[in-house]
Amino acid sequence: MTVINSKAKAMGAFLKSRRERLSPKDAGLVFANGQRKTPGLRREEVAVLAGVSVTYYTWLEQGRDLTPSRDVIDSIAKALRLSPAEKSHLYQLWNPHAAEIPLSAPAAVDPQMQKIIDQLAYPSHITNERTEVLAWNKAAQEMFFDFASIPVQERYFIRLLFEDTIMRRRIVNIEEFSRYSVGVFRTYYDQHRDDPWFEKTVEQLIQNSSEFERMWKQYDVQLKKVKRITIQSPVVHQSVHYDIQSLVNLTDRPDIHICIYTPVTDDPTADC
Repeated sequence: MTVINSKAKAMGAFLKSRRERLSPKDAGLVFANGQRKTPGLRREEVAVLAGVSVTYYTWLEQGRDLTPSRDVIDSIAKALRLSPAEKSHLYQLWNPHAAEIPLSAPAAVDPQMQKIIDQLAYPSHITNERTEVLAWNKAAQEMFFDFASIPVQERYFIRLLFEDTIMRRRIVNIEEFSRYSVGVFRTYYDQHRDDPWFEKTVEQLIQNSSEFERMWKQYDVQLKKVKRITIQSPVVHQSVHYDIQSLVNLTDRPDIHICIYTPVTDDPTADC
């Protein structure tokens, strides 16, 4: 399967998921005949709202190799009432000029990057879009998780988040943080549908975690942002609140992220 075709399939599945969760009332449609069997919008309704033919919109949902214009994508995004994160995801899947970033996982990160996070007092780690934890500092190991204690092939944040009981016990707001993490992972999954690692990992997580399966079926997407996490500290034996700052390493690998956990002292329930 080519990158273009795989992205077309991903875009089709994404459009279908958004259509099925949008009620006619939220889309501005009013019917006099009461309830109907379909909870979401029908394809023909989206087509009318977007100003495209039913056949063309159906082909888009089917993942056919089409080349819709930016205006068509804009109209469909408006018809489906997409959020800013959802709209950005749709544009990424549609963009015919978006370069595919190879995700061959490096054996190690640049030693200079390791030195940088080693000098930070706050917990910090470096990951790629597979969520592989490539490097971490002492504070992350003590406060968050002892990444060195597990084999390299198991050192994936998304897997640890749902399969490791130690990490799950340590994260106080585990439901909220897991939902956010699945949304971010879904964007990577859709953008790299040609990479069999993602498909295999999702299948394993669905098999091992009913919670992951539940969240995955909701098809939420999320862009990386400053995110609040509360950790039950094994060092000071109390909850510590952090904002996770995710910085992209633009020097050589744009798929590499440096995650820095900065302590916060304001309302821990506030989202950033």
